[in-house]
Amino acid sequence: MAPEAVNNFSKKLGGSLIGASDADYDEVRQLWNGMHDKKPALIARCTGVADVIASVNFARENNLLISVRGGGHNVSGSASNDGGMMIDLSSMKSIWIDQAKQTALVQGGATLADLDRETQVFGLAAAGGVVSTTGVAGLTLGGGLGWLRKKYGLSIDNLISVDMVTADGRFVKASADENSDLFWAVRGGGGNFGIVTTFEYQLHPVGPMVTLAAPFYPAEEAKEILPVWRDFMESSPDEISGSAMFWTIPPAPDFPEETHGRRVLILATVHCGSLDEGEKLMKPLREISMPLVDLSTPIPWTMLQSMFDPFFPKGEQHYYFKSTYIKALDEATINAMLDRAINPPQPMVLIAIWQYGGAMSRVDDTATAFTGRKNKYLFSIDACWADAGADEEVLAYSREFWKHMQDYSPGGLYVNFAGLGEEGVDLVKSAYGANYERLLQVKRNYDPDNFFRNNQNIKPG
Repeated sequence: MAPEAVNNFSKKLGGSLIGASDADYDEVRQLWNGMHDKKPALIARCTGVADVIASVNFARENNLLISVRGGGHNVSGSASNDGGMMIDLSSMKSIWIDQAKQTALVQGGATLADLDRETQVFGLAAAGGVVSTTGVAGLTLGGGLGWLRKKYGLSIDNLISVDMVTADGRFVKASADENSDLFWAVRGGGGNFGIVTTFEYQLHPVGPMVTLAAPFYPAEEAKEILPVWRDFMESSPDEISGSAMFWTIPPAPDFPEETHGRRVLILATVHCGSLDEGEKLMKPLREISMPLVDLSTPIPWTMLQSMFDPFFPKGEQHYYFKSTYIKALDEATINAMLDRAINPPQPMVLIAIWQYGGAMSRVDDTATAFTGRKNKYLFSIDACWADAGADEEVLAYSREFWKHMQDYSPGGLYVNFAGLGEEGVDLVKSAYGANYERLLQVKRNYDPDNFFRNNQNIKPG
């Protein structure tokens, strides 16, 4: 690129254009996942739609590989690249609440923490994720699993409209009534079709307090505990959403010293209705055996959303999240996962079993691009580790574990937990199943040259 062209582009931006020679380059380019050390030639820090349009046009005209960073995690590392341009929306965090309609307009760089802070002022919440540092954009475009999934569905089930910039630099709105094919595709289809600058969500009365059940049982008791949890969850009302998680108690002052380093099974469960009812309904989860630790309590919604944040710090750890659906949580499936779940190569590897059901499962699989709603469980290997020297060992363990669980899977995965997307088009086809061909057609209509390709990519042909 000619320096003059770069200089002219820089002058068009309301935000800043950062290159490798700038003092803050290393700080700005850093991703949440410390495993990725990518070095884009340019970082366009956008402050609004005009900047996004200018960035898309400049990249297209100069044949630059682009990546889009919203506000959060991007475990796969596709929010950056080597030698191309990062279009960075992380400064676009504005949120507008319509209290009467119970809706929110949210810019694409906002995090769940930003959204929860604004909505809870009015006693409202969005159906979002489970870690407050997650960006709303990536979460939503992949589906959006959170603590309200059984009561109010996925993030995409509460999406009213989006504002987008397409590959040809056009600004478009997509909703059920306008560009409906595009609206269908962005609800689960990821960043394949453009850059979403604003999301419009339906909100719901939640909080300020909800009820958390979080008993930590010894992992070696999982064979007896998981069937009890399964039966409880499958008969539970929509107000209760939860996951069973294998984890290792860290040497942190929040936990008794004698439990440090113990591998545990956490029955993390949330009730979003009456506090008295929540405590009563979830009490059996706390009495299956003798917990090593029990964090069960009424808890502010915002505190619930941020309670795991300290264990997932930006840039300090390596992350690899890989998922698959499982047919059932029966004896054979439980036995198949136990040895690897209890004995990971690094202590902070988290193995999660997400229960589906309720509102999210009552939406037809063809109503949005997201598939897999009818499955009862999502199995997720959420590998976290601090030692860079352990990369190969942890990745090999995760991939082998994932492959091993395919014998108990009907196929499919949650596209936000797709590892590094190393399976390419086979992974994408598995993620979208019968919806893949329709997604392919939308991709051809809006991005025939595959400008937006640094993602779980739907190749237009």
